[in-house]
Amino acid sequence: MLTILGFAMIATFLVLIMMKKMSPIAALVLIPALFCVAVGQGAKLGGYVIEGVGTLAPTAAMLMFAIVYFGVMIDVGLFDPIVRGILRFCKADPMRIVIGTALLAAVVSLDGDGSTTFMITVSAMYPLYKRLKMSLVVMTGVAATANGVMNTLPWGGPTARAATALKVDAADIFVPMIPALAVGLLAVVLLACVLGRRERKRLGMLTLDEALVTEPETVLVGAGGGAGGGGDRLTKAPKSGSGTTTGDAGDTEDGDGGEEFKGLDPHRSTLRPKLYWFNAGLTVALLAAMILELMPIPVLFLLGAALALTVNFPHMPDQRARIAAHADNVLNVSGMVFAAAVFTGVLTGTGMVEHMADWLVGAIPDAMGPHMAIVTGVLSLPLTYFMSNDGFYFGVLPVLAEAGAAHGVSPLEVARASIVGQPLHMSSPLVPAVYVLVGMAKVEFGDHTRFTVKWAVLTSLVVLGAGILFGII
Repeated sequence: MLTILGFAMIATFLVLIMMKKMSPIAALVLIPALFCVAVGQGAKLGGYVIEGVGTLAPTAAMLMFAIVYFGVMIDVGLFDPIVRGILRFCKADPMRIVIGTALLAAVVSLDGDGSTTFMITVSAMYPLYKRLKMSLVVMTGVAATANGVMNTLPWGGPTARAATALKVDAADIFVPMIPALAVGLLAVVLLACVLGRRERKRLGMLTLDEALVTEPETVLVGAGGGAGGGGDRLTKAPKSGSGTTTGDAGDTEDGDGGEEFKGLDPHRSTLRPKLYWFNAGLTVALLAAMILELMPIPVLFLLGAALALTVNFPHMPDQRARIAAHADNVLNVSGMVFAAAVFTGVLTGTGMVEHMADWLVGAIPDAMGPHMAIVTGVLSLPLTYFMSNDGFYFGVLPVLAEAGAAHGVSPLEVARASIVGQPLHMSSPLVPAVYVLVGMAKVEFGDHTRFTVKWAVLTSLVVLGAGILFGII
């Protein structure tokens, strides 16, 4: 019964948000509350929620201060050179812009934190997509899938969890998987090419032409930078068809209505060019400390945000202004995380996750025992999407590994196969970082899900296929 209700709760949530019948926050709170009552445990709802909030509170704190930190870094111009470099590479070509999104997300993912990756990627790429009226779900889909492939790094989380759960070395899991993951990353770049060509066909060719620009307020980061530098400006070459664009997920950008677009103005008052190398050094030190796990990540971002504000904006009114400027993002993302705590708390507290996992493992035929590594790879897609990484790696993976061991399958093969579902996992409604992505990109979560899932599944299957072909799995 709990198994059926667990799947029903997740399905109800996904259907309602994809159909835009409820907002994600409302759905994350109300649906699990109703199902908790339905299983006869309504009296325990408060305890489940508090337990879920306690579990996700460090994540919420990390996101709050990370948004403030990277928001300040964007304000002071730390990432302006990245945008300028991408602009020069992209040449205002939609295909190059989508490829640039994939490459940027992959490179920034080296820090092992999805939230950081999405904040930097969206901050750098959003002005390009918005100015050229490109589909924003293309940006979120490509960024999430690229980050999912890179999330398999030993310090990214899943690999470390698999190593801990099966008592093996994380390097023995990750290093042999590098060729398969490289193929997966190549698949993301090829996907970016395909989606970029579709955007190019939909929008027409775009060019960089300073002489034709009549809207200085929509300047992106100028190629010259500084007070005297002339900026590269984006203009659209003549083409037939409407200027209104519609993405696969119904993402429409009319350019004239709604909020006014503002790029990263190269002359904005918050720039601190004299402190550029301090801010760069602080960011590198912060990311290095995260990778080395010198302190808990929430503490690192708290200290980093306080130091960044103090050094770059020593006057209290300026500090208050910077915090207020990023308050919307902080509230939206942290609110979503705490709402997700209700969902995960009920899913775990009522025993739904455990029953769902047991049912899925029990449904595997005995004849599939010798192929348990492949079975694990296939199951990692839905299981890491519908439950947390902790639930899958510590609850399900040991059972799968034990079943495989009975048929002579090495725990290392099972562990390697277990990480192939990460490209899909990064778009799961149970992953707090995805709310940073869609929130900063101003994309509906349902639109992102509907657009991204098919491509993320394909990427995961490519990684699995490459692992099998190379004899890794």
